[in-house]
Amino acid sequence: MKLQEEVRTLRNPERAEKCKRFFKTGKGEYGHGDLFLGISTPILRDFAKKNIQLSIPNVKRLIKSKFHEERLLGLLILVNKYQKAESNEVEQKIFQIYISHFKYINNWDLVDVTCPHIVGKHLMDKDRELLYKWAKSDDLWTRRIAMITNWWFVRKGDLKDVFKISKILLNDEHDLIHKAVGWMLREAAKKDLAKSEAFLKKHYKKMPRTMLRYAIEKFPETKRQKYLKGKIS
Repeated sequence: MKLQEEVRTLRNPERAEKCKRFFKTGKGEYGHGDLFLGISTPILRDFAKKNIQLSIPNVKRLIKSKFHEERLLGLLILVNKYQKAESNEVEQKIFQIYISHFKYINNWDLVDVTCPHIVGKHLMDKDRELLYKWAKSDDLWTRRIAMITNWWFVRKGDLKDVFKISKILLNDEHDLIHKAVGWMLREAAKKDLAKSEAFLKKHYKKMPRTMLRYAIEKFPETKRQKYLKGKIS
């Protein structure tokens, strides 16, 4: 594919090595075996903007690439196509393509910069039962998608799912889920502090430390310390 050839001319081996360490690609780590070209996200966003008309078969080809950046590029093009969709039918088609390619959405950046803008936006006015199924998945990235999708809802002031899915994931063993839940709770607090604190007061003593720290990051220091010391009732 011509676009792939163009992207690969920009490969940067030195940056690629740094990416391998940053995205934890070592044996036993969450990104084990992933390959990088060493291309920055702003450059990929520019490619995505200029190639919004790329055919769906070629978008799928990018998403299935062995290279991390090409997967991200394919997903960014899919986001752009969804944003420009002119009918509900096209939106539904793009949504289905996205959720049928979870296997390739396999690192936190691929999840975070794309799922709210397709899954979140698509489910804004629809049944969200899928999120609860995903939250109970054995797959780390599927669980993260279930959580981070809430970013779209929360930004729109819709908090009806963020606390329920957070509760499902309270006892998750993975640090990346702890961070995701804490992040979404922090965002929810910006919209409705009372509801957020009601949830925190009920569950904060059981929360993994990282999750709690993320959730209360923007609280006044005195209140933060009370949470961290278990003195909130």
